[in-house]
Amino acid sequence: MEDNAIILDYLPLGYVKENMSTFKKKPVAQAIGTENFTLLELIPQDESELEIHENVYIGAGKRDKINRVKGKLDFENLTATSRIEIDYVIGEIIMAHEDKYIKWINEAGPLSTRLHKLELLPGIGKKHMWDIIEAREEKPFESFEDLQKRVPLLTDTVASIAKRVKMELNTTQPKRGKNKYRVFTQVSRGPGPGGKGRKNKGKPRNRRRD
Repeated sequence: MEDNAIILDYLPLGYVKENMSTFKKKPVAQAIGTENFTLLELIPQDESELEIHENVYIGAGKRDKINRVKGKLDFENLTATSRIEIDYVIGEIIMAHEDKYIKWINEAGPLSTRLHKLELLPGIGKKHMWDIIEAREEKPFESFEDLQKRVPLLTDTVASIAKRVKMELNTTQPKRGKNKYRVFTQVSRGPGPGGKGRKNKGKPRNRRRD
C-alpha cells in the first residue's frame, strides 16, 4: 500500500498511439511509491500540472493533484524518461527514509546457512558482511555516515540499496540465485500503459503430444 509517490514521467497528451486523435488523449503520469517502490500509473486531476520528481499524495481521502491510481506498472512498460529518472528517485527515497534502511542493516539476518541478507546488496561479500555484523554488535549504526565511518572499506551503501531495489523491480531479468529474493519491494504485476493487465484464468497451456 502506497500513500505517496514520486513522479518519474508526466505525459500531458498521454501515450503515443497510432490512429488516435489528439482530443481522445488523456494526461497520464508514471510514478514510484515511497514505501515499497511500487511502480504506478496515475491519472492527474483536470488542469493539474505535474513535475518530474514531484511528491504526490495517492492515499485515501482528498488528493490535491491525482484523480486516481490507474494501476501498477511492470518495469518493461516504463517510458524512456522514467527509466532515466528512476535511478535518481530511488536514491532520493532511500535518503528520505534513512532510519528505515539503517534499521534493516542493523537487523538483517541470515537467509540460509550459506547466504546472509546483507549479501543481497551489490558490492557486499563475506568480508564486508562480517565487518558490518561485528560493528553493529558493538553499537547499532545510527546513519549511513556512521556506517561508512565504522566500515571504511564499504562501498556507497545508498547506491548498493538503490541497485538492489532496481534489480528487484526489473521484470525483464530472470529471477535466479540472489535475484529471486525480494527485500525492499513487493510483486507488482499489473496493467501496462494501455490499462490492460496480463490475464491468467488458471487454464493450463496446451502441450504438444508426440
